[in-house]
Amino acid sequence: MTAIEPASEAATAVPARLVWRALYAHFRPHRAAVALGALLALIGAASGLAQPLAAKALVDRLGQDEPIAAVLLALTALVVFGTAVDALGSYVLERTAESVVLAARRSLIGRLLRLRLPEVEKTQPGDLMSRITSDTTLLRAVTTQSVVSAATGGLSFVATLVLMGFMDPVLLGVTLGVIVLIGGAVALLMPRIAAATRRSQEAVGEISTVLERAFGAFRTIKASGAEARETAVVDAAAERAWRHGVKSAKWQSLAGSSIGLAVQVSFLAVLGIGGARVASGATTVSSLIAFLLFLFYLIEPVSKLVEAATQFQVGSAAVSRILEAEALEVEEAGEAGEAGDAREAGGLVGGLVGGPAGGLVGGLVGGPAGDGGPAERAVGAGPASVVFDDVAFRYRDDLPPVHHGVSFEVPGRGMTAFVGPSGAGKTTVFGLIERFYEATGGRVLVDGRDVREWPLAELRASIGYVEQDAPVLSGTLRENLTFAAPDATEEEIRQVLVRARLDGLVERLPDGLDTVVGHRGSKLSGGERQRVAIARALLRKPRLLLLDEATSQLDAVNELALRDVVAEVARDVTVLVVAHRLSTVTMAERIVVMEAGRVRAVGTHAELVAGDELYGELAATQFLAAVEGAKEGARVGTA
Repeated sequence: MTAIEPASEAATAVPARLVWRALYAHFRPHRAAVALGALLALIGAASGLAQPLAAKALVDRLGQDEPIAAVLLALTALVVFGTAVDALGSYVLERTAESVVLAARRSLIGRLLRLRLPEVEKTQPGDLMSRITSDTTLLRAVTTQSVVSAATGGLSFVATLVLMGFMDPVLLGVTLGVIVLIGGAVALLMPRIAAATRRSQEAVGEISTVLERAFGAFRTIKASGAEARETAVVDAAAERAWRHGVKSAKWQSLAGSSIGLAVQVSFLAVLGIGGARVASGATTVSSLIAFLLFLFYLIEPVSKLVEAATQFQVGSAAVSRILEAEALEVEEAGEAGEAGDAREAGGLVGGLVGGPAGGLVGGLVGGPAGDGGPAERAVGAGPASVVFDDVAFRYRDDLPPVHHGVSFEVPGRGMTAFVGPSGAGKTTVFGLIERFYEATGGRVLVDGRDVREWPLAELRASIGYVEQDAPVLSGTLRENLTFAAPDATEEEIRQVLVRARLDGLVERLPDGLDTVVGHRGSKLSGGERQRVAIARALLRKPRLLLLDEATSQLDAVNELALRDVVAEVARDVTVLVVAHRLSTVTMAERIVVMEAGRVRAVGTHAELVAGDELYGELAATQFLAAVEGAKEGARVGTA
């Protein structure tokens, strides 16, 4: 295992207009709630501004030996009212902020789950998860609190300066001079905060990536004695996150402390100059006290402005990463739908796959592909035809081609097997049929219709696919079986369990179908996971069944049994099989031999043994070994 590359030392620059546009998109649905929070904040700010004026009146009454009870009562009421309104406004904003994060996560999750497969394969899953969890969290402050802080802080700042100007324009000039000087220094810190925050978020994404990789190969790590090395990799990513987080905290602390410095310097300057003005009679003591109270009150709006600027820098770093994720290519909205809707759209009718002949109604409309039928065919039940017409494909422009003009025809119904050395492009055939990838040349036709013209939900609803590693998801066995067919009945589930030789397993499990299978099916054996994947595909009632090394981890007895199931299914469904065990493919009606991204030969087992040298070599080695293994398995099964 190799270490994950550290985050770039230079933060990616995102145009400010894109950041603002993205922030507004998150803010817009909640603008009414934010406006309410802002209104409450302004009311609280207004009550705060009235407090120095009340204090001035109190001092004047004390100097004139007048009653002060009414003024004290008013001042107390202002304090209590302002505190209550601030608390309510804070709650409104916090609640709205959580709603912003929820909406952002829903949108991003919905988009990332529609990513095209090549995009997923070139992106670290842990980093994508970090963008959903960590980066969206940073939107909480920037889309609500920072907006309100900037608005209320700005208005309060201006209102306070106006009142201070009425009190004493000279002292106001002194105050502004100090604030402008220190404010300029704070502005220089903002880009540093954004850069450090982005690097910190990238490092957090690295941690997620490393952990996702480690837990995905947990047994391999333990068997290799690599715990210490993997721990060091995670530690390195965590240390990078810490280092950049500390750097961001340093710049934010400097920005925050500058506010106190500005007020303290302003206080000393105002106290000195104001004292001289009181001594000269240019102003009164009560006015100086009120001015100093306004000066201390100025801390809050200035703090809000600095906080808003800081949060914007932090948020812009998160938004830029979210924008990068949203820029990844996705399948068109509405193409990939829920299985239930797709099954209905596909017009699938009839009984469970593998049932009696005629359980799936009808044949292909217009006959099999390649017979001159129209490109647009009605979508019906029955087995699907597949045609590859001079297909070329490469995974990326910088990689060599995988397919070089691949052509073959598979009529509806029956089994077609794909054999050849590793790297011949067999599994890629299935990826192109499912439209996980787009052909770079030629055409892939299903029912005589280019797969690029099919709505994805409709196309994939017609296909059952068993991947090479037969993934099983966390959850119960029932949830895994019905993952692609959530509307399956208990009777359909029971039948498919029998066909996939899983009925005995279900009887042994403590909770039957409701038994939790563990992370990635860790509580199941490799063969059991493959049978679950096969059962899941059969329960989907496909018109086209794709089996990619679907029996590679099965013992000989179960392999022979499932071969019979597949042969029975092939009477009503088109079955395509990729297998290295030639014992699996000898019963196929046709065998496509592939080598180095080309179709080398097509024929039956007997024809190819006699007429194709490569297939003859494979048959002479792998097939004979498989036969011996099957005989041994049969002896064990009858012992």
